[in-house]
Amino acid sequence: MKNKVSRIIVMLLVIGAFTYFILNLDKAETTGLGEKAIDFQLEDIDGNLQSLSDYKGQVVVINFFATWCGPCVDEAPELEAFEQEYGDKAKLLILDLGETRDRVKKFIEKHNTTSTYLFDYKMDIKDQFGVTGQPETFVIDKEGVIREHYKGPLTKEDLYNLVVDYL
Repeated sequence: MKNKVSRIIVMLLVIGAFTYFILNLDKAETTGLGEKAIDFQLEDIDGNLQSLSDYKGQVVVINFFATWCGPCVDEAPELEAFEQEYGDKAKLLILDLGETRDRVKKFIEKHNTTSTYLFDYKMDIKDQFGVTGQPETFVIDKEGVIREHYKGPLTKEDLYNLVVDYL
């Protein structure tokens, strides 16, 4: 009887460990507030690869975006205004979520934006940052630590207020 109970306990532990492993197999590494941002490498509008680490030592603003997202479209002129006024102090990276280069090019031309757009085709970076919608914005300090996370559209002033303490 004692042997049978021991085997059942061992079997349950093995099944539990196996289930935990399977359920967590496909989960991406994530990062959050107060943690070092995970480096990534994505294509820009011209097909060149850019990495977050390319901006080491600078404040970086990452905005998750899609052209079909109404609040993202409404926010675009505010991001452009921020880029024009503070782009020399904080690097703005707009990560498009899963759309084609042509679609985003048309958006850029229509809205006459100079911001840097990167393509998160597989939405891996979105998952790494734990993004659940768009727009969502992150502020990364000069040491590469995520300091702010804002869900929803921002004005130029809102965004400046998020980054000012890290400039």
